[in-house]
Amino acid sequence: AAPPPRSAPPVFRHGRFEVTILSDGALTLGAEILMPEAQEGPRLAMLRRLGGDAAGAQVRANVPVIRAGEELIVVDVGAGDAFQASLGRLAGNLAAAGIDRRAVTRVILTHAHPDHSGGALQPDGTLLFPEATWHVGREEWDFWTDPRFEARRAPALHAFARGARRDLLAVEDRVRRHVCGDEVAPGVRLVSTPGHTPGHMSVELDGPEPLLLVGDACTHDVIFFENPGWRFGFDTDPDLALETRRRLLDRAASARMQVLGYHWTRSGPGRVERRGAAYRFLPSLPERIPT
Repeated sequence: AAPPPRSAPPVFRHGRFEVTILSDGALTLGAEILMPEAQEGPRLAMLRRLGGDAAGAQVRANVPVIRAGEELIVVDVGAGDAFQASLGRLAGNLAAAGIDRRAVTRVILTHAHPDHSGGALQPDGTLLFPEATWHVGREEWDFWTDPRFEARRAPALHAFARGARRDLLAVEDRVRRHVCGDEVAPGVRLVSTPGHTPGHMSVELDGPEPLLLVGDACTHDVIFFENPGWRFGFDTDPDLALETRRRLLDRAASARMQVLGYHWTRSGPGRVERRGAAYRFLPSLPERIPT
């Protein structure tokens, strides 16, 4: 089916919160990252459904901006110029939506991968959100800023660690480090969802029913809803990530929670429905593609 026309960014109410979804662009991921263990036939069929080919497919990068009274909260900050050239649109889309980046009071990082934290610094070295207090999981901070990281961790993680240290240390004097259950603002709590990275945190908003911003705890709403046993290539601890994802989807389906994902094909919230051993995403809003 043809995609819906581009329009203003999705905006919806959830209890006391107004949530705007702004695009940071899209990134291309190889098949060996998206579905490293899938058999060739099912993998190719899935990639084609996502608009890709045998080599890989694009996924979105959508950033929630939450208004609650005097608080203006951004969850993850996009990639800036620290990752693929098709990313880094957040600053421009904030301005286009009439949101002053200097008015942002809090930034929550679900984790410190470059497509989520690389936008902390602008190209001139200044902070994208200069007035904000930053929030990150304590375990996430300790993992990436370990001075002996390269000696202790696999070489495949070293480039990610250099980027994470750049982003995290840039806000060291204004960051708060958290554990599961901490409330960063009234009705905004952090939920431990480890595996993708050791200290990955999702964000839960109070409301008529909870709304869970899952970050990369479930990286894709088609691939991993339909195939909850498939692994994702950028998970630091693949077994733990798989356990976390299954627990998250099961809780969301059982509790009829609203959920929202960073790289999902749907930029708005929805519910999780069980379908045998798999799941289906049921959007709560008509889809509008953020520019």
